[in-house]
Order: sequence, then structure tokens, then C-alpha cells
Amino acid sequence: MRGLLYSLLPLLLLLLQPWETQLQLAGPRCSSGPLDLVFVIDSSRSVRPFEFETMRQFLVGLLRSLDVGPNATRVGVIQYSSQVQSVFPLRAFSRREDMERAIRAVVPLAQGTMTGLAIQYAMNVAFSVAEGARPPEAHVPRVAVIVTDGRPQDRVAEVAAQARARGIEIYAVGVQRADVGSLRAMASPPLNEHVFLVESFDLIQEFGRQFQGRLCRKDLCAQGGHGCQHQCVSTRGTFHCACNPGYQLAADNKSCMAIDHCSFGNHSCQHDCVSIYGGPQCRCREGYDLLPDGRSCQARDLCNGVDHGCEFQCVSEGFSYRCVCPEGRQLQADGKSCSRIGCREGHVDLVLLVDGSKSVRPQNFELVKRFVNQIVDFLDVSPEGTRVGLVQFSSRVRTEFPLGRYGTAAEVKQAVLAVEYMERGTMTGLALRHMVEHSFSEAQGARPRALNVPRVGLVFTDGRSQDNISVWAARAKEEGIVMYAVGVGKAVEEELREIASEPAELHVSYSPDFSTMTHLLENLKGSICPEEGIGAGTELRSPCECESLVEFQGRTLGALESLSQKLAQLTARLEDLENQLATQK
Repeated sequence: MRGLLYSLLPLLLLLLQPWETQLQLAGPRCSSGPLDLVFVIDSSRSVRPFEFETMRQFLVGLLRSLDVGPNATRVGVIQYSSQVQSVFPLRAFSRREDMERAIRAVVPLAQGTMTGLAIQYAMNVAFSVAEGARPPEAHVPRVAVIVTDGRPQDRVAEVAAQARARGIEIYAVGVQRADVGSLRAMASPPLNEHVFLVESFDLIQEFGRQFQGRLCRKDLCAQGGHGCQHQCVSTRGTFHCACNPGYQLAADNKSCMAIDHCSFGNHSCQHDCVSIYGGPQCRCREGYDLLPDGRSCQARDLCNGVDHGCEFQCVSEGFSYRCVCPEGRQLQADGKSCSRIGCREGHVDLVLLVDGSKSVRPQNFELVKRFVNQIVDFLDVSPEGTRVGLVQFSSRVRTEFPLGRYGTAAEVKQAVLAVEYMERGTMTGLALRHMVEHSFSEAQGARPRALNVPRVGLVFTDGRSQDNISVWAARAKEEGIVMYAVGVGKAVEEELREIASEPAELHVSYSPDFSTMTHLLENLKGSICPEEGIGAGTELRSPCECESLVEFQGRTLGALESLSQKLAQLTARLEDLENQLATQK
């Protein structure tokens, strides 16, 4: 019996040793390489004295497993409760014995739990070069181990994110009553390697063993037994399995299975998805070709293989095709030829008078310029077609560009956008005089009267004129200028009617607000554009030529005949109504 006891004595002594000694004896001391390591220890009142003593022994035991030294692992310890206290900084000790002595002398603070404050201190002070941390250019890893038993009384997520952004790797160790959400908010990713939750302080040594393994530079994959089907990837103190391209890790985190990329539902293939090695591949149905984006399908170009007959452009669609027309033209009933639309065949000299007074305001003036450009969009702007000039008025009048300056719509629109807001009074009468005396002169680009090109003036204003408009509004119409008036906001209807040609219903437009005035465009388009056939696609000739007189006489007689027919129809309807009334009596 005594012999048996003596033989078991060494084993019993080993079991009775403090756990940090067991940790030290669990294996050879690891060489983690240069490392700056700071322990952040919760010493709030919720940590009981015997629990704090267990945590103290945990630190001592963990120190004995590290390769401590000025050029190896530097260690610092801080404790916190409602305040933060440095037990010793990174630069303080280079010998393990001095560190153990300082840890054994720690007196708990026994107050609240301000974990966010402790992380802030670690980031700004404990890991500073002045406290012994090696400079960033040395690329020495910085690791913080936070040990806590409760819920923080301040916010930790934001400050922890800042610390991680500065390159500090954070391990969060929760004991007993610790809040898991707070631990996850503090720790570095991946969380499964940086968050530890133990049931009691007695079991904290388990974290010590795992933490020691993470710090040690051991190639666990090289030791075998990892069980990975394809690849084993070693990281500091641990490993994980990975799969070859075209495979994904199974639920056991070791096996690999082929990826069905198409089953994810995010392949974006227009037709069919085929899962192949390396990812999904899109395929098109018969009669279609895959486009360069790798997802879309386009019917084979029938336009190249058939005599489509399109006047301008042919577009393939599935097993058929369609003809399309360029801007400013519309497809005819035959589905192949194109004709001009809207005002594109009219010849007009158009001068726009734009109110730039201070009541318009800068932001609304920009809307006015956009509105003017929308008018330009439906005009056939060219030296032979429609010519456009722009005049801005306030307390004075300024020609922004005359009729003869620009020969394309793009040039006109660019010039409109470049106009600068004048911002003064509203002298509409002065603007009308300038238009009559200058804007429609041949010197400014207007075509000679002998060519019979319609002259159109469009006045845009938002308020009452500060001078008299009657004389020059009447003079404009006497000069044969067709006048349009567009009013917005506080524009005066009587003035608009006085400016505009008759009938006012066709030549006056009004909008209560600058942002809604685009609805006026259709009315202006129908009014400003010459009637189809008059000046459309014809050469400009002198009205005194014989051919012109004959053409004018023919159009006039035709119009009179049409009116006579309509009048006869109306007379017949009136007689019919009179007969019906007589019958009812």
C-alpha cells in the first residue's frame, strides 16, 4: 500500500500545483515574435475578491508562456472600473519576474464598469510610443486582451472600431455575467477567434490555453490531423479548412462540395444559367447571341441578312426587326420611311425677350433658360430654316445673341445656358422698342422682308412693366411681327394681352409657377410653328415673282372653297334644327 502511495505522489503533487504552473508546464514556451501586448482588466465592484485573485493568477500563468523581452513580447497591464489605472506600461519591465511582482501587488478599484473609457485609454496612451509601444513603421502587432465580467456602463462599439482602425487586434474575454453583444462589438474579426465566454473565473485558464496557441507561430496544418478535404490554411495559433475553386465548405467546416452557382438566384442571366467550374455561365436560347456583358441575349441581327428597306436604321428584335427614325423625324405608315415632325420644316426668325428683373430670382432664371432650350428643341434651327435671337431686359436691355449668330440648335442652347442674370427692374416697353428697332434688322441676322420669312417675337415676363408698353407693342404688330406673351407668377394679364397678337387665346400663355410652366410648350409649339406646307421644304422666293402670286392665289381660292363648303353644311344644319322645332310646336 505504501509503495503504491509513493508511486502516485508525483502525480498528486502535479494536480495540486496552481493552474498557472500547469499552464506553464503544458508545453515549451512559444516564440510569438515581436509583439506589443496590453491586458485590460475589469476590477469593478461586481468582481469578487476571490474572482479577482483567480484573474491575477491567470495573468501570471499566461506571462510564463510568453517570450518576454525588449525585442520580443512587451507586456503592459491596465485595470479599470469607473476610472482607468495603469498597472505598468509596455516600457516598464523586460523581465517576467518584475511583471509578476507588479501584478501580485494590484489592488482592485471596485467601482463601476467603464469599458469604453478603458479602450480609449489603451488606444491613446497604453499603445503610444511614449509608453513603450514600437512605432507603426516597425510593423509590430499590437494586441489588446479585455477581460470583463459585466455589461459596460458606457458605449464601446464606436471606440473599439476606432482602436481596430488604428491596427489594434482586440480579444474580448467575458466571464460569468458578461454581455455577449458587448463582447462582439469590441472584438476584432473573425469573431469566432476573438470572442471568448467562460462560465466562471475558475475556467478562465481555458482561454489562456487557446490564446497561447494563437500567439505561438505553429503550423498546425503541417502537424497533420486537420481533416480538411482540400486545403488547410494556418493562421497564428490556429487553422481553418478551405476549398478549391468551384467548391464550397460544407457544414462540418472540413468537407468540400461543388457549388451550384445558378441556384443562388443572382446570376442575372437573361435566358439560361449553367453552373460550371469557376462560376456560373449564361447561355442564350436558339436564335440569340450572348452580348459582351456575359448576361444579356440579343436576337441574331436580321438586319444584316434581309432586305429590310428601312430609310434610316434597322433594329433586330427577336425573330423580327423594326425601322427607326432619327431625332426630329417620325415613322410613316409603311413602317419604313421617315418624315419630319413638328416645326422642323418651318422658316421663322424668332426673337425671345426674357425678363431678367430681380423679381424672377436666380433659381427661377435658370428654369427660364431651360424652358427656352425646350422651345429650341422643337425648332429646325439653321441659317436656311429657323433663326433664333435672345434679348434679356431688366432696367436696361442687352442682346445676348442676335438672329444671325448661331446656325445649329446645339449652339443656341449652349449660348442660352451661358446667359448671366441681370437682376434689376422691369422695363418691358424698352425691350419691345429694342426688338423693333434692332433685333429684326438685317444687320442682326434677320432675313429681308422680300423673302417673306415670318417674324416672331416671344416676350417672357413675371411681373408688371415699370414703363409704358402700349406704343411699342402696337408698333411691333404694325411692323408685321407676330407677338407671343408668356406670363408667370405675378404677370399682369392686361399687359400680356396688349403685347400679344390677336387672337389673344392663341398668343397668350400663363403659368402660376416657374416649376410648372413646361405645360405651355405644346401650346407654343402649335402656335409658333408655321402651318404644314407653308414654307415647308420650299425655296424662299420673292412674293412679287409670278409663280409666287399664282401659288398664293391657288392657296387662297382653295381656302375660300373650303370655307364655303363648311358654311353650306352649317346652313343645312340650322334649317334642319328649325324644322325640328316647328314640328315640336
